[in-house]
Amino acid sequence: MERALVVGTGDLSEIALGWNTYNGDHMSMYQINCSVPKTMVLAALRLVAAESDEPLRLLLADIASAPITPELVPGAAANDSEARLGPYELHDFFLFHYLVDGASAATLQELAKIAFVGEYSREVVEDTLSKFLHRFRTAQYKRNCVPDGPKITISLSPRADWRMPSDLP
Repeated sequence: MERALVVGTGDLSEIALGWNTYNGDHMSMYQINCSVPKTMVLAALRLVAAESDEPLRLLLADIASAPITPELVPGAAANDSEARLGPYELHDFFLFHYLVDGASAATLQELAKIAFVGEYSREVVEDTLSKFLHRFRTAQYKRNCVPDGPKITISLSPRADWRMPSDLP
């Protein structure tokens, strides 16, 4: 009717963790950020903000510094995704080394303790890794029906790099 394209906002991190609504997020026709991790989206947003003039600079900086929530409304900080899932910086680190290097859980844990020494406690690393592995393994059914999107880094699309049964324990 509108001759328009419904563009999805989900990124690689959300897709990996299943932090998307089955059928809701899948209703888009194209997922523009499907192979871009959340930390990269935020870094790009901060870069554009730094290079922009006011008022755009202030608006983008405000968006980049806001808590990450599934809602796109002011005051949604009560649903802070990182408070529930753990830092996306760790999830993106785990995702890269799990998919690209094939690192085991023990290796991921040791690599993160080295890479994030002084930034995250051992407990935060272990808890976030546990959530990452559980959510990644149980979210494949959501990834089996994702809309098309560009491959910029790695892809979890069943039409690209990643193949995994939907019914793993």
